[in-house]
This record gives sequence, structure tokens and C-alpha cells, in this order.
Amino acid sequence: MTTALDFSEIDAGMPAEVGGKAANLGELTRAGLPVPPGWVLTTEAYRQVAQGLQPGDLAGPTLAEQARRHLLEAPVPAEVHETIVTSYAALGDDVPVAVRSSATAEDLPFASFAGQQDTFLNVVGAQEVVAAVRRCWASLWTDRAVAYREANGIDHASVRLAVVVQVMVDAQVAGVMFTANPVTGRRRESVIDASPGLGEAVVSGAVNPDRFVVYEGEILERHPGDKRILIRPRPGGGTERLETPDPGPAVALDVPEVTAEPAPASPNGLDPVAVPSGGFCLDDVRVRELAALGIRVEEHFGAPQDIEWAIDADGVLWLTQARPITTLYPLPEPTRPGLRVYFSLNVAQGVMGPLTPLGLETFKLVSGGAARLFGYGSKRRLDGPAFMTESGGRMWIDLTTAVRSRVGRTVLPRMLTLGEARTVAVFNRLAEDPRLPLTHTSPLPALRGAFRFARGVHAPSRVLMALTRPNRALAYAARVGEELDRKLKLPADITPAQRLDHAERTLAGTFPAIVSIMPIVITGYGLFALASKLSGVPVDQMQDVLRSVPHNPTTEMDLELWRLATRIEPEPFLRESVPELVRLYRSERLPPKAQAEITVFLAEYGHRGVAEIDLGVPRWSEEPAHILGVLANYLRMDAGVDLAPTAVFAKGVEQARAATANVMAHARGKGRWRAAVVRFGLRRTRTYAGLRELPKFYAVKAIAAIRQSLLVVGAHLVEAGVLDSARDVVFLTFDEIRSALNGDSGLRALVGERRVAYELESRRRHVPRVLLSDGTEPETLVATAHEGALIGTPASAGTVTGVARVVLDPIGAHLEPGEILVCPSTDPGWTPLFLTAGGLVMEMGGAMSHGAVVAREYGIPAVVGVPDATHRITTGQEITIDGAAGTVSIS
Repeated sequence: MTTALDFSEIDAGMPAEVGGKAANLGELTRAGLPVPPGWVLTTEAYRQVAQGLQPGDLAGPTLAEQARRHLLEAPVPAEVHETIVTSYAALGDDVPVAVRSSATAEDLPFASFAGQQDTFLNVVGAQEVVAAVRRCWASLWTDRAVAYREANGIDHASVRLAVVVQVMVDAQVAGVMFTANPVTGRRRESVIDASPGLGEAVVSGAVNPDRFVVYEGEILERHPGDKRILIRPRPGGGTERLETPDPGPAVALDVPEVTAEPAPASPNGLDPVAVPSGGFCLDDVRVRELAALGIRVEEHFGAPQDIEWAIDADGVLWLTQARPITTLYPLPEPTRPGLRVYFSLNVAQGVMGPLTPLGLETFKLVSGGAARLFGYGSKRRLDGPAFMTESGGRMWIDLTTAVRSRVGRTVLPRMLTLGEARTVAVFNRLAEDPRLPLTHTSPLPALRGAFRFARGVHAPSRVLMALTRPNRALAYAARVGEELDRKLKLPADITPAQRLDHAERTLAGTFPAIVSIMPIVITGYGLFALASKLSGVPVDQMQDVLRSVPHNPTTEMDLELWRLATRIEPEPFLRESVPELVRLYRSERLPPKAQAEITVFLAEYGHRGVAEIDLGVPRWSEEPAHILGVLANYLRMDAGVDLAPTAVFAKGVEQARAATANVMAHARGKGRWRAAVVRFGLRRTRTYAGLRELPKFYAVKAIAAIRQSLLVVGAHLVEAGVLDSARDVVFLTFDEIRSALNGDSGLRALVGERRVAYELESRRRHVPRVLLSDGTEPETLVATAHEGALIGTPASAGTVTGVARVVLDPIGAHLEPGEILVCPSTDPGWTPLFLTAGGLVMEMGGAMSHGAVVAREYGIPAVVGVPDATHRITTGQEITIDGAAGTVSIS
């Protein structure tokens, strides 16, 4: 097998042979772009040298060290040695070269591995090249590279390393260029960093470079750097680092553009331009030339690129590397032409991870039912409403009309304040964007939609019932659930095709039924606001009225789980691992009381789970590890009688009574009739506030039941030889499942591709709240820095100091009593942790988001909407949260 290939022999389809970096350089060369000549020592050479190295046999801290030692000490095969010497000589006599690592797991669309392996610059002489190649091989096993692969789920044994040997550019100016803004995400907005000397100074962060931002040929920004460090080649090989004279204070320029006389044309077709002396190290002609070249590279690869470049002493511009920018969030599928504003429904639901393909279809069906209530239904219900789209396995809603509407600019910020407060500042900034002018000034479309919705859910009669007949209102809410249970029951002899039809029909019709409860809930909160107005007590000082409200299915679930822990036998929960507890439960070998009581609990609440809005996600009834782990944690706790959640809940009831009496006293001071109305209103508020969680409780019950039905369909497809596992069905759409039932047997590869894509997206740590169709994340343009404290949204009053516990996934998480839970967001699957938390900090949400509401009911201080809380706070730090002020202080 060939062990050396010239760049001209390489294309993008060869990463297994030449690694990601070399494959990209080959593509650039074959496309006629200016790349310094070079060749690559293929992964076959690494394979020969690495024989005897068994990564699977190595573990722990010895893994990297043993692998490096092996590669540095193993003899280089004679054929490989000869290939290196001969290929190097072909470049010229003792020509200076850059020797770069090019791993097979490198410059991938989801992980760049930038800087994880080593590069050696200005290497001169054949034997020096051989030594540099050996050090590149060993750098595949640096501690940082091993950790990076593990973090990205890449098997060590699957990775090999090729080595690029490339003629050095005697760079007078060099740097990096992003063809999309890496901070804001805006596509086609090039960001160029430049500094004198080799680009290593910029890449390594050793220098503050000049920075230029270019969009469609216009230079939007120029920021001078101090350029105090210069890295340059040394005669005979290697590099040296020099400090340059202080150029004096740097001032960003907002002046007419600088131009320079072009030099004669260069061999690669680009005009050499003399590097300016003093001030900026690039003139405007060269900046535009760089940006245009970057766009050519992006268009060739079909994705935004991170490019390294250099300009030699003759003014010739060279590309030394290109890789995809892996941090950008993928653009949503466009809903309409022009600049669009998209809001993440995943963020709104507290689910940061992607949805499975069947979960996405479920979202479209349910939201389509909601849109029809407003008169915006789609022709084909599987398509979902026209204003919804997807990207990165997540759902997005197009808010452009609201941003450009007088009604939207008035109503939407108030709605966002309740559920996703951090987005309000973003929305307000967008309303000032000249590209999104006000175009919808009439309130009639919004009023027509609101009227259709009110009529569709019988809002007037529900409100009247809530005001006059509270028992009937509660009975109606229960009856909605009973009717849903009836619709979810299927005959035993139903066919797979009929199950599919039932699932599609039920999901499309679920929302109108369950949302008919919301006028009752809104009546309660409306009376709460009225009580505030009549009494003169601000709403934010009445939050104790909402402590420990009844009829909340999530609260009832959490308290029942705690009571369950007090009733079951402690053994084996105190000594066995969670996997062993799961095995014992499934084999019905837990102690009798525990076995029976857990079964009863899961019969009532087993349809719930983390990320439960996704039909593709297993429920607690399928995978009880989370619930069994929570029970084990409860049994290990020494909470004390006063700290037991049931006692805390009962105390919350008393606090609510006292708060109600206080509000009534203020109202009485303004008139006896006011006190009577306030008493009436707050009673209704407490009666109905807990019902807020009921529509989602019912929706998740429907999703769970349909999941079980479709898993039966999946099992049928396994028997038919179409799928390998019944759970593979969640990686298909309804149409694809129907096609499979009709005999399509070619779906295995599609399932495999989607599973890989889902797992990759599951590792994404950052999901924008709002995203523009040009890739811009508007939140990056809104200042959020506050000295001395992290600032969020007040969610549940109270001040608490405690030890932080950062939790990214509730499954298997353990919270000691009084620890402060710090997490990205929550849905009901998280709430068992709330019972022992001393406080709550969330990156997402607003005052009426799920986590905020439950925190208030449990009486724990909470601050939500804290930017990057899970990164800026670490487990074990002592923090103080002020739930009334919305601040988090780190000791």
C-alpha cells in the first residue's frame, strides 16, 4: 500500500488514508487554490509503526503515556524511512517544511480537533523531518488529544495518524480567517486575524492580532492589535519568538479605507500587495482579497471554513490549512424568503438535546393541532404549521411576523418575560434592527386568531364555570383526562397500519382537547392579578400565596415518590448499584413491598421521563433506573422530620394562608368589599394554579401511550426483517414507517445514519434561544456581563447560601440536602431532585417556566435565565442566590 501521496493525488474522500487535514489540503490543491506544495505520509505508515500498540488494553492515566513511549521508541520501518527521505528530497534541497499531524478523527464536521496534535515548523533536513514525523505520531496520544476523543465519543483504537509535509511559507504576515463570524454565527461575514511573521503567533494566542470583519466586500470593522510578539523562522531550522517594539496606543479606525498600489501579478493569479509598514499589517485591498478567497474556499467545501493563510515576502497569498467551523449551529430550513427570526421551541420546553425523527413528527402533529385553533393549519398535518421548521434535530418557530408587528412588539415581550425572560432583551434589540422594520400595523389578524382560539376551546363558558362552579371546573379537568384514556385504548387485534393511523390522528387532535383546561388556569392567574391591584400589594410580593398549591400532578408525583421511599424496605437500596436494582426489579426480586409499591407508582407515573416531549425517548416504565436511583438517594439521606419534603409542603400551605391573610388585610384597609373580592380571587387562584401542569401531563401520557403502540409496530417490522430493533422505529417518519409496512426493506442504513446524527447532536453543548436565518445569534449582541454577580431572572423569593451541584443530566444525579441545583433547564423529569435542593439556578426560563413554578411551590429560592451558569459555576463552590433580586454570587 502507498505510504506517500502528493497533494494533487488527494481528495476529500480520503480521510481514512490521509487524515482530515491532508484531505482538505488535497481538495484545495485540486481546486486550483493557492496551497504551498507538499505531500502526506499516509496512515499506513502509522499502522506499521504502531503494530503492537493495543489501545483497548490500556486504561486510565497510563494510556497516553504508554502509547507515546511506544511510538517514540519503536523502529521506523526501512521502507517508511526511505519514503520520507525521498519524498522530502523531491521538494528541493534542504527546503524548509512544516510537518503537521493529520489524524483520521480531525477536521470533522462535528469536531475540529484543532491543536490536539502537534505541528513542527521550519524543519530542515531529511533526518529532522523523520524525527518530526515520529513526534507527530506520538502526539496522537497527548493527554489533551486522548481527553478530546473521549469527550467526543471517538474510539481510540479507530484513530490513525497521517503526517503532512508542506513547503514553509516565509511569511511576512499570516493569520487565520473564519468565513462565518465565530462569535455571532453570521454566515458570509468573514473575520480575519492578522499579525507579522508566522501564523503560529495568531493560532496559539501568543499575540493580539489586527482584526477585520468583512461582509459582502465591505469592511465593517477594523481593530488594531498590539502585535507585541513575532514568531519567525531561524536560519537552519526551528523558530524563534521575539518581542516587537511597543507601537503605542492602538485606536480602532473608522476612517476612509486605506489603499495601496498593486504589485505585478503573482504566479497563482493573485495580486501581490506590499505589506504596510506601521499601523495595520494589512491594507484594505488585501483584506478584501482574503475575504473573497475565503468565500471561494467555503463555496468549494459547501460549509463555513476556518482557514490559515500566509503572505510571503513577494506579497503572494497562500492557504496553509482549511477546516470546517464546528461550533456554528446549523441553519433552520427556511420558512420564507428574506431575513427570518427563529425561536427555539426546545429551549422553551426545557429540552436542550435533539428530538428523534419520530419525536419531531410528533411535535409537528401536536403543534399543527394548536395552529388550527388559531386558523393557521397546514394542508397536510404531517408537515406541521408553516411557521415551524427544524435544524439540528430541534424545532424552531418563525417569529418574524411578531417582530415586525405592532401587536407582536407589545404582546410577545410580556409573554417571554413569564417563560423565557432572557429572550426579551434579544427581542427588543431585533425590533430596532433596520432589516426588520415594522410592516404589520393592524391588530385585526391577531384579534381574529385570538377569537378563533377562544371559540375553539370554549373559553367564555370555561371562564364562567371557573368563576362560579369550582368543583365543576375541577371535574371537567379530570374528565378531559378520562376521555383521553378512553381514546388511547386500542383493541388487541388492531393491525400495525391501523396503529399508525391511530397515532397520527390522536396526536393531531390531542392539543385542542387538553388545552381547553387553560381558560380555567388563566382565570385563576387573572384573579391573582386582580387581587394585587385591589390590595395594592405588588405581584412579586404575593408569591407565597402560590406555595404548595393543590391539584398539581407534578408536585403530587414528587411527593408520592418521597412517601414511597418512607414505606419500602431500605434493603437492597442502601447497598446495591442502580443497575443491580434495575435487574432485581425487572426480575421481580426486590423485597415484596418495594416491588409492589414501585409497580403501582410506575403504573400511575411511568409515562413520564426526562425530555418526555420526545416520543422517541424511553419512559420511566421502560427504563426505571432514574426512579430507582432517586429512591436509593432518598433512603441514604438524613433529612430530618422538619426537612422532609412532605413537612416542607405542609409548611408551604401555612405560609400561603398567612400570605393570603396579609393581602386581605391590605385590601381591607382600602374597603371591606375589596377584602371580600381578594379573598374570593385568591381562593380560586390556589384552586386552579396547580392545573397549569395538567395539559402537559395529559399530553405526555398520550405521547407515551402512542410510543408503546408504535413500538409494537417496530416489533412487527423486526419480524418482517426490516429493522434490527423495535426501538429503531423512532428514527423513521410516519411516511417511512407506512412505506416499511408496505414492503420497503431498505431502511436499515437510514436508521443507522440518523442514529449517528442524533448521538452527535446530543453532545452539542450550546443551543441558541433565537437564531436568524443568516446564522446570527442575536443574544451574542446583547450585553449580559455584570460585575460581582451572575444576573438572571427572579423566580422564587428567598436567599440561600450553599454548595453548588452542577447537573447536566438528572439520571443518576445525587443531591445532598441543601445543595443548590445548577442546571441548563428542567422539565418534570428533573423535579424529584427539587425535593432535596436548597435552591435552584437555571440557564433557561422565566418566572412562569416549569422550574420556576415548581421551585415556588416547594419554597426554594430560585434564579433562572442565568447565562452560562453551568460553565461559570462549578460543583463544590459556595454560592449565594437571591431569588427576589435574581442574582447569584460566587464566594
